[in-house]
Amino acid sequence: MTIHILDDVTVDKIAAGEVVERPASVIKELVENSIDAQADKIEIEIMAGGTSFMRVTDNGIGMDNKNARLCILRHATSKIQQVDDLMEINTLGFRGEALPSIAAVSRFCLMTRPKDADLGTVIKVNGGRTDEIEDVGCNIGTTIKVEDLFFNVPARKKFLKTTTTEANKINDFIIKLAFSKPHIAFKLINNNKMTITTPGNNSLYDAIECIYGAKVSEELLPVEYIDEDIKITGFITKPAIIRSSRSWQTLIVNGRIITSRVIYKAIDNAYHSLLPKSGYPFVVLNIELDKRTIDINVHPQKAEVKFEDESRLFKAVYTAILEAIKPSNNQQLSDFAVPIADKALHIEEKPSIPPKITPKQTPLFTANHSTSSEFSSKPKQSMQDFHKAQEILHPSITTSTKENTFNQVKEDKASFDFSAEPDNNTPQMKSNSCEVDVKEASNLIPIGQIDACFIVAQGPNGGMYIIDQHAAHERILYDKFAKQTDKIAVQPLLVHLFLDVSSQEIDLVEKYQQTLYELGFNIELAGQNQIRLKEIPADIKESDAEPIFREILHSLMQLHAPTPQEIRHSCLAMTACKAAIKAGDILNITQMKIILNELAHTTLPYTCPHGRPTIIKFSTYDLEKMFKRVQ
Repeated sequence: MTIHILDDVTVDKIAAGEVVERPASVIKELVENSIDAQADKIEIEIMAGGTSFMRVTDNGIGMDNKNARLCILRHATSKIQQVDDLMEINTLGFRGEALPSIAAVSRFCLMTRPKDADLGTVIKVNGGRTDEIEDVGCNIGTTIKVEDLFFNVPARKKFLKTTTTEANKINDFIIKLAFSKPHIAFKLINNNKMTITTPGNNSLYDAIECIYGAKVSEELLPVEYIDEDIKITGFITKPAIIRSSRSWQTLIVNGRIITSRVIYKAIDNAYHSLLPKSGYPFVVLNIELDKRTIDINVHPQKAEVKFEDESRLFKAVYTAILEAIKPSNNQQLSDFAVPIADKALHIEEKPSIPPKITPKQTPLFTANHSTSSEFSSKPKQSMQDFHKAQEILHPSITTSTKENTFNQVKEDKASFDFSAEPDNNTPQMKSNSCEVDVKEASNLIPIGQIDACFIVAQGPNGGMYIIDQHAAHERILYDKFAKQTDKIAVQPLLVHLFLDVSSQEIDLVEKYQQTLYELGFNIELAGQNQIRLKEIPADIKESDAEPIFREILHSLMQLHAPTPQEIRHSCLAMTACKAAIKAGDILNITQMKIILNELAHTTLPYTCPHGRPTIIKFSTYDLEKMFKRVQ
């Protein structure tokens, strides 16, 4: 074994692997340097998600020729001089690794000029090799251009995501920076389009309104908490304004953007039952602590910090959030609760595509179609009860249509040709190895509800069936939507809905506008960061239109190069989920019968579109065994 010292170029490339993970990492380091240089105006421009071109321009203090030459050397920094300085650090950067690491894996150009100099300095570095250093005329401050990122490290380049995904990462980071430094005016230009601009007037409220619009800013609740050496300020939203990810939660500790499981857990616990399982409120928390109680030198990108007393921090954040969402004397707590129609629902990042349906396939279990047998348990059930049942199950269907639907269940198979092959691994719902029997399930007799969430039914040959009413109705609606091979039935909005959206969401709308139109959403652009929703699917409530559409956009952003089939499945599953009856909806026997009858005619009655079970069986033998009646 021979040991040798690596050359500088190889060392720089290895170091770059820790600091420069993706274009967003480059933007992070460059913008933080601009902030440390006391800039109050920072402009960022990117092309192709930052993979081909990035530029950061600031009006900071700049550097003279001597310091400009030093800044591209490894471990050269103006932030600290010795290790003890880390305990009193006030700047975002301190390691002196960012610029040389970036220059080692790109075509790098630095142009800078201090206030008291007549000329500036330009330095060009090509893959870690300095090509040019000369004087040049330029504005006060610093401009850094990074082109062809990872051009000399192809192994790293091939792991980058799509340009849209990389651009979204940069966009999200700039938004968080704008919240952490509201006194700085930020501009982000993506492919020659202005996507973010903030006023830089030192108002966090104005920065939030500028980025997310008036609808979010009107729902903001101020946070203010002081306990000895812990100070927490910022804004949160009422529980009715939520999303299905933490992407719009920003944590700032001593001016530094971080992630922290402790703080996230405190936020979740404070909101507790006010939110659905997968719902996350908007949060911007600015936490100020004694610098000596945290360690920031634990992560190459400084995204995580260590706290001396995590339990105390947890209690402080929990209390601050709880006091902010606590209703005042003239308000009820229910005013802050999330309405059922507005609850965010879980979005599968990799949704399962329904199996391909052929004309030879038949429903997994059959049902009696005759009206008399349908109401055998209650032969004198009034049509008024039936109409009321259909009003809940299918709010967009007229009375005449309801009668026809009830008396004659359509047996048309879904003709939309999903490219996926049938999923032979789809589990059948079992309980104690007892599979739901097709023949027994054809004439289930509903008995009642448990917790207004589960329907309890008896099979014709005994046994107990438990049906998740939301999952079952979700499957029914999904199959109904999937059978509509052309444009889904829509309802025009009397008053068009104007939505404030981000630049990434506008790009998605433009790219998939025709597909969304076929799925019932008629959309058109209405401004720089605004769209107009003119029509929505007929089966969803008008009040649900905005949250459903926003969830669909979020789902599309999570998919990597989605196919038309994936887009269709995602949209139909989301629409069905939102339109379905919810846990907590009280049903009468008639309504339960309708659900069971229609579930029997779906293509995959045992699971909802997201893969959750809809029906589970306990045989008579299972029940006897549970009660020790048999061995």
